[in-house]
Amino acid sequence: MKRVGAPAVSPDGRFAVVSITEPAYDDKNNTSDLWLLTLDSSAPPRRLTSTKGSESGAVFAPDSRRIAFAAKREGDDEAQIYILSLDGGEASRQTSIAGGASGPQWRPDGKAILFQSHVDPIASERKSRKYNARVYESFPFRFWDRWLDEKRPHIFVQVIGMSGATDLLANTKLAALAGFDGTRSVGDGDLHPVWSPDGRWVVFHATADKNVGAYAPSTTQVYKVAAGGGEPVAITEGPNSHTDPQFPPDGKALYVSSSERGDTKLYSLSRLAKLQWPDHGAPAILTAGWDRSVGDVAFSADSSRIYVTAEEHGNDKLFTLPAGGGQVQSAVDLKAGVYSGLAIPSKASGNRAYALWGSMVHPEDAVAIDLDTKTHTLLTDVNKDKLAEIDWQAPRHIWFTAGSGARIHSLAVLPPAFDSTKKYPLLLFPHGGPHNMTKDQFFVRWNYHLLTSPGYVLLMTNYTGSTGFGEEFAAAIHKDILRGPANEIEQAADHAISTMPFIDKTRQAAAGGSYGGYLMNWFEGNSTRFRCLVNHAGLTDNMSMWGSTDAAYYWERRSGGPVWERKGAWLDQSPSTYAANFKTPMLITHGEKDFRVPISQAFEMYKLLQRQKVPSRLVVFPDANHWVLKGEDARYHMQEVLGWLKKYL
Repeated sequence: MKRVGAPAVSPDGRFAVVSITEPAYDDKNNTSDLWLLTLDSSAPPRRLTSTKGSESGAVFAPDSRRIAFAAKREGDDEAQIYILSLDGGEASRQTSIAGGASGPQWRPDGKAILFQSHVDPIASERKSRKYNARVYESFPFRFWDRWLDEKRPHIFVQVIGMSGATDLLANTKLAALAGFDGTRSVGDGDLHPVWSPDGRWVVFHATADKNVGAYAPSTTQVYKVAAGGGEPVAITEGPNSHTDPQFPPDGKALYVSSSERGDTKLYSLSRLAKLQWPDHGAPAILTAGWDRSVGDVAFSADSSRIYVTAEEHGNDKLFTLPAGGGQVQSAVDLKAGVYSGLAIPSKASGNRAYALWGSMVHPEDAVAIDLDTKTHTLLTDVNKDKLAEIDWQAPRHIWFTAGSGARIHSLAVLPPAFDSTKKYPLLLFPHGGPHNMTKDQFFVRWNYHLLTSPGYVLLMTNYTGSTGFGEEFAAAIHKDILRGPANEIEQAADHAISTMPFIDKTRQAAAGGSYGGYLMNWFEGNSTRFRCLVNHAGLTDNMSMWGSTDAAYYWERRSGGPVWERKGAWLDQSPSTYAANFKTPMLITHGEKDFRVPISQAFEMYKLLQRQKVPSRLVVFPDANHWVLKGEDARYHMQEVLGWLKKYL
């Protein structure tokens, strides 16, 4: 399947640029280029780039005639910022910086670009020293799949046509703090910088106390720094985190995401907050009464309304509210799929938004959303021919009331050539996270319909702890981190069996990754209903996990106290505690570069299964982190999964 990136829309609303990736099992055969969509006509998409490397972060200039993007091209040691005119010609390189460049943002006058780069204060020393050692005196020291070092994100400004970029954070007290960093998901720290409307300031978010993570929660705050450099000034403060600053087209306010932090707050919604600009006081929470977490944010061209995406009941939907706050309402009555990458042109007339839309049976394409008719139309349809060849159905949404009294949602996927008069094995596949949601969305890893392809019914339950069902529902998992969710998943299976007569209740299996793998290890010692289990990157022992994972204090708070006290969930809800009950055959797969759930967890589970003489198989991917990403590795991984299920189902 080709993959479409989120649309970057020109300010005048005439054009959008998307990346289209054509993946291959062999990485050297991958292609990814930028394509131009003409939004005010029926002209077909036009390829803008055709290079071996990919482009990222494409953004239009204020004049709507140029785009900037990051790319690593011939002669570049690291990615640099390039500018390409829509009138034709080759892209021109604007930066030449040792740490590479990413995330370009045009100054409002179109005469300069800000970008991010990672600065290494000991780069020369690192190259000259003859030994190889990592030394730490603070925390954290690992993250996701890499060892952390002295590199930190900085913000640079490059004037178009001038040589050399200005480091806005050079020699600042903020950037020198031991706990300074950008927010991290799975990559390098991101400061999310944006220009102020007059171009005099750069506003960004940063963490200043990342180094307390072994014993306290850290926060992220929003700062501003003069466009010529200087010491950053904090705009927000306090115990809550504030991230993702964004200005509306009229520039009269600053909007940020706000979430609660603290010793007892393990989960909170991301709420939308407003600050005045240029004078700014405390943030005013606009979505305090809305029990959903704000995702993408975009503004109407007249700055009167805000549009946001949010997870809800198996979909990512589009909502709207007044710019000054008020009731949140549905903007589009989305029945299937998910929206992401929301964008609204800042100067265009007409009431349209642009986004990616996709579903379990339609990989993401760019769409135009008519906010008056509350419908969307496809701007791209890159997999049309391939989709027509696949025998698959949209998922079924299922609700039931669990023994706890909670209303629980599941999605069921039926196999190809489905015949309701036949009997099919049941495969349970709970999501990871746990603060995540199984939704009507196409995935490459763990593709849902691929899992059904041998002739299985797939059931995916949004157990307590899932997002998209309110803050209380998501937070409740920390009172009961495994037993309760596992019971709900089994009850969901019982409900599906009772309402779907085509399910063969004598043939059941379960598979999961990350927190889903954690659940598989729990089922191993606490359930006898499954013929086999598949555990990818699941943790086995709560205490050894605390000692080896890249996080720290979070686990202490969730499990009920310091690890040495062994109270609360440390032992009671640790899969290894129940090893005496292990009987179900299990396939274990794990990435050797996984620092989130280190491979030692797979070793422990495999050794316990072997000790108990339980049929088990361990598959280790030396090049994989928490995810199996390489094409041929992913193909082999799915062959292992489906082969194990076939053996026992």
